Amino acid sequence: MSHSESSSGGDDFPFQMPSTGETTRKERWFRTIDRTILAPARIILSDWRGKVGVTLLIVYLFMGLAGPYLIAPPETDTAHTLVGPFEMWQYPLGTDSSGRSVLADVVHATPPMLKMVFAGGVFAVTVGSIVGMVAGYKGGRTDQALMVVTDTLMAIPGLPLVIVLAFLFEPRNPYVVGIILAIPAWSVLARSIRSQMLPLRSVEYVEANRLMGISTWKIILKDVAPNLMPYILVSFVAASRGIVFDSVALYFLGVLPTSDPNWGVTMDTAYSSGGALYSWGAAHWLLAPMLAVVLLSLGLILVSQAADKLFNPRIRARHQKTTKGGGGPVDHEPNAPAENTAR
Repeated sequence: MSHSESSSGGDDFPFQMPSTGETTRKERWFRTIDRTILAPARIILSDWRGKVGVTLLIVYLFMGLAGPYLIAPPETDTAHTLVGPFEMWQYPLGTDSSGRSVLADVVHATPPMLKMVFAGGVFAVTVGSIVGMVAGYKGGRTDQALMVVTDTLMAIPGLPLVIVLAFLFEPRNPYVVGIILAIPAWSVLARSIRSQMLPLRSVEYVEANRLMGISTWKIILKDVAPNLMPYILVSFVAASRGIVFDSVALYFLGVLPTSDPNWGVTMDTAYSSGGALYSWGAAHWLLAPMLAVVLLSLGLILVSQAADKLFNPRIRARHQKTTKGGGGPVDHEPNAPAENTAR
């Protein structure tokens, strides 16, 4: 056999350097970001529901960030009362019984609502994920103690608990309001995360890391948490939608301070002071904030439905650019087998 033939054959060449299969830290970070953030984003945007939902959320984000700078705050007696929608271009959604712009009311209530949704969603997901993962991974007395706290909170009716906390603390900061509204939500998520954590703690690579003396937090954050990210993402969307409904309901009922801008306050004023429920001429005053609630909730629901595909490991692998080929997880990442169990 000639030298050229040996080189082309590859396996018989005596000076061939074996592939170590090692990856740099940058490659590992890119692979982690691609698997946990970029691939889920591609999956969501590949579905029409995800595109519509993300578009709606971007509109609300723009309205919350730039709206207060583009539209002046609502003031009384600046226009005719109860102007209908599209009758005056200065007031496209009309005015209320005090001459305030309904559009300005809706726009200036958006930033506090987004702050509540963000704070409540992050709080519920963070606390629920930590409690669920630690309880499921550690087991034993730690699991029992955490589940006693979780089950106790689940046994308490959520709405009365929130009403009592709202009366006690009288929160004005939207971030605090969001956290109070999310207190009953994290316990349900903790239970679900714990049930999915139980099979993951017995996976081979998790047991190997445990035997090598790697700390619990490193194992949970690096080996286990990426497998639960799709479920955590869907739970964040669900918790955010609950924050929207709860906050509007409590502001409408007057449980939370009615002096703060909120779509529930606008609806309460339109109902109690303007008689919008019985007068067609004032109906726009009630319908505008209701439409804002419905569209924001619709955006979250559509994103959540599009995110259902995240639980399919084949679809996730097909959207990961760090995997080879397009039909599945070819490069056999350490976390790939556990995704089936996370389902």
